[in-house]
Amino acid sequence: MEFTEAQLERYSRHIILSDVGGKGQKKLSQAKVLVIGAGGLGSPAALYLAAAGIGTLGLADGDVVDLSNLQRQILHTTDRIGVPKVESGRQTLAALNPDITIKTYQYHVSADNIMGLIADYDMVLDGSDNFSTRFMINDACFFARKTLISGSIFRFEGQLTTIKPHEGFPCYRCLYPEPPPAGLVPNCQEAGVLGVLAGTIGVLQAAEAIKEILKIGDTVADKLLIYDALEMKFRKVSRPKDPNCRLCGPHPTIKNLSGDYAVSCAI
Repeated sequence: MEFTEAQLERYSRHIILSDVGGKGQKKLSQAKVLVIGAGGLGSPAALYLAAAGIGTLGLADGDVVDLSNLQRQILHTTDRIGVPKVESGRQTLAALNPDITIKTYQYHVSADNIMGLIADYDMVLDGSDNFSTRFMINDACFFARKTLISGSIFRFEGQLTTIKPHEGFPCYRCLYPEPPPAGLVPNCQEAGVLGVLAGTIGVLQAAEAIKEILKIGDTVADKLLIYDALEMKFRKVSRPKDPNCRLCGPHPTIKNLSGDYAVSCAI
């Protein structure tokens, strides 16, 4: 593809970067990224992916905008309370960058629909808010051989990792083998979350996605990045493969999406 004069101006700060350039910007314009969850994490991630010129951006979420969302979910505005989040997000993203294609999926992802949902995308960003959905997305991306950028937030702490076992790295179950029992960990409604924390982790998800598309920088696929907003401290811990992993190990016992993915607690 050839960029128009307006696109050359829009993406000029990318194009002058030696690690991106015109070829890299074309890669971004040809990329297809699905964001699951148009909430606290999905909002900043989708905004920066749209601004970066990701060619096709998918938004999947079954909820509508609520007043309590607006403390952190910056895709949405007060006058859109009651509007489906994916439609509110589409309006915001289209206003930011009319050059990209935005596809919306107004439903909650489930074991019945996720494989069809992710099939047309190169990469998935997990912005979900509960353990069970995270495990389901991890399992589906494993079977579909899709790179997954996983982020999570809780109170004042956030976590980030890239998951690509199809390239020899550990999966999400290597870190957390099973979801915790329902009720063990309070969700955001019960425990609260710092609004700007969602922005920090969501933007990092977008950054990792762009790096993966461009094949630049260091991956966090073998690390877990932990951010403490109160101490303003980042740290990385190793995330090795689990030789006994039930999903990506040499003797897997999870071979399809037939497991129980009923929603449990948020993190």
